[in-house]
Amino acid sequence: MSEELNMSWDLSQLYSSFQGEDFISGMKALDDKINEINNWAKNNLNTTEDAVRKMEEYLNLNREYTSLLGRLSSFSRLTLSANAKNSEAKKASVVLKQKETLTKNVQVVFIKWLGKLENIDEIINASEELKNHEFIIKELDSKNDYMLSEEVEVALSKMALTGSSSWENLRNTLTSNHMVPITIDGKEEILSINKVKNMQFSSDKTLRKIASEAERKSNKVIEEGVASALNGIKGEVITVCDMKGYKSPLSKTLIDARMDEETLNSMLEAMKESLNDFQKYFRKKAQLLGHKDKLPYYDIMAPISTSEKEYTYEETRDFIVKHFSSFSKDMGAMAERAFNDRWIDSEVRDGKRGGAFCSNLHVIKQSRILCSFSGSFKNVCTLAHELGHAYHGMILGAEDILNTKYPMPLAETASIFSETMVRNAALKDADKEEALGILGAELVNCASVIVDIYARFLFEKEVFERRKNGDLSVDEIKEIMVCAEKEAYGEAIDETTLDPYAWIHKPHYYFTERNFYNFPYAFGLLFAKGLYSQYLKEGDAFVEKYNKILSLTGKANIYDVTKFAGIDVHDINFWRSSLDIIRKDIEKFCQL
Repeated sequence: MSEELNMSWDLSQLYSSFQGEDFISGMKALDDKINEINNWAKNNLNTTEDAVRKMEEYLNLNREYTSLLGRLSSFSRLTLSANAKNSEAKKASVVLKQKETLTKNVQVVFIKWLGKLENIDEIINASEELKNHEFIIKELDSKNDYMLSEEVEVALSKMALTGSSSWENLRNTLTSNHMVPITIDGKEEILSINKVKNMQFSSDKTLRKIASEAERKSNKVIEEGVASALNGIKGEVITVCDMKGYKSPLSKTLIDARMDEETLNSMLEAMKESLNDFQKYFRKKAQLLGHKDKLPYYDIMAPISTSEKEYTYEETRDFIVKHFSSFSKDMGAMAERAFNDRWIDSEVRDGKRGGAFCSNLHVIKQSRILCSFSGSFKNVCTLAHELGHAYHGMILGAEDILNTKYPMPLAETASIFSETMVRNAALKDADKEEALGILGAELVNCASVIVDIYARFLFEKEVFERRKNGDLSVDEIKEIMVCAEKEAYGEAIDETTLDPYAWIHKPHYYFTERNFYNFPYAFGLLFAKGLYSQYLKEGDAFVEKYNKILSLTGKANIYDVTKFAGIDVHDINFWRSSLDIIRKDIEKFCQL
């Protein structure tokens, strides 16, 4: 495994190009399918007679439409993520979103049709096809509680194209193309935001500070545009939630996430209890990094070990494949294929979307991963994390595509489980200095997912609360951000270094359909740690159970999925037990 790997992804298994015959015929097929669905609805959803046949036909049409739209949309979205300046991808994305609205009325009519059925259980039990999709059918039926008229639902869907979708596109364009003036060793440069962000994980203390201050200063140029996007998106969400009768955007998020309030509150309370433990960690880290008292905010993510190992891309593949294979040969083979068959775009370059993500492509039984790899152990963990998502996608490849849409909190389970496995493997083979670095990296991750996620949750909740009364100014948004950081990070962080712009480069605040995309990461971390503890006790016998848990994620609510795993997420003691694992790591870290 010594050959040099290509670090850009290959999308040709989706389509050859936007001008290719395959893409053009795909768009034509989508138009035909949209017409077919609309004609079918007109002819079949006017009475409740022959309900079994109609329900089966709707599922089949929806399956074909979902596969076709997903393939076309993935090609345009992934192309745009890798190159924000690609005009063909931009155009295709807009066109596809417009086409998507053309079936909105059918979904509304079908949901209302379901609401007219008095014997839905009897109908479902009369067909194996329907029994296999019982969960999603009943979930659709439950949407009647929050459904407006067909005309209004369609109008809202179309208006979003020039509302929240446009704001999201603006924000993505501003941040993806954002350039940062920076002076390093007396040399003035203008670098992409991704390159400057990577510098903030450097082992060079001075470079971290310079990069952080340069980024913060440069954000002034885009703050008004991004603030407008935030106001536009959150304002639309509030309006739509009010119209549909949701108690709040958070209430809608929980319903969409198949998660109850009792679970969220138990988890948040346990997280809040743990903040004092992280204070201890931050103070120790400040001491190790040579700060007199408190830790500067820009050093929260800093590596501890000055001799942190640098990984080549090929070494990263070999390391991940080895340790994935120790858990499951299928998982290891999937990871090897992802590297070798160019499922991953890991180059650091201008115009590329920040952060990292995995897109599972059920239609071709593959995934695509985007990240920016520069050789740090953090980069290795990020790739392990995203490949965990890909493994989740692989398991769901055996399911009907309609049973593969899992909720946000469960989305992070497989990724964090995989990341934990790789990090623990590295820790076993490490000497004292390396162990300090790896444990430090683990606690950086935990601090991000527990402390920073708590801050992000507080921030978003307050933004929604204040946005009810009108647009928020840039200064107001910055003030809310700093207040949330103070509450979460506490006295161990130097208050003067808190980042008032932490909302600009976090894409999660700008997803209209996925608000509060913060607490799911905490859920994923703590649930995955609970599962990993089970794996350590059960060994190889756990693998089959783990795969079954992943296979259930698209066709059960969160409480039932976790119950299958033997976990009660209503019980605060479960969350405390997972946080105890992190507390032990903090103790180890402070002793090393």
